Amino acid sequence: MPFESPVYHVISVPVEKIIPNTYNPNAVAPPEYRLLYDSIREDGYTMPIVCYYNREEDNYVIVDGFHRYQIILDYPDIYEREKGCLPVSVIDKPIDCRMASTIRHNRARGSHDVDLMSNIVKELHELGRSDAWISKHLGMDRDEILRLKQITGLAALFKDVKFGQAWQPVEEAADE
Repeated sequence: MPFESPVYHVISVPVEKIIPNTYNPNAVAPPEYRLLYDSIREDGYTMPIVCYYNREEDNYVIVDGFHRYQIILDYPDIYEREKGCLPVSVIDKPIDCRMASTIRHNRARGSHDVDLMSNIVKELHELGRSDAWISKHLGMDRDEILRLKQITGLAALFKDVKFGQAWQPVEEAADE
């Protein structure tokens, strides 16, 4: 079966069935947040919220679109106009791939909170993802990954790395 983009299957989901993910490092300053509200008020929702459907909990976990989701919660006029529902595009991926999707969506638009980004790198590492996987899927170079690892603490992130001897001390000859 050929690949079909999720955006061709947007569904209307009650906002009460949508929950934020626990790892989004994206932050929006108050002026931009107000601009997002103005945009949604004037133009409506022009892009769906990207979610993962959690069958066990019967809810939708946000992959991308947290601030668009937050607008409907913060502004009663938007909630009423949208009848308490949001347009949702569903992706079905494991957690590591959803984290990568979140980062790709965010990085394509703007900046991130460094501490939260470092926590994502740490979580992906703990899930068994290599630096090469993180680099490929999050669009980071190895230096950026190293800097983010340093923020969360080197010991935990490098515990399985085997280090060689860069140098060995030379025994000084005893004076005769």
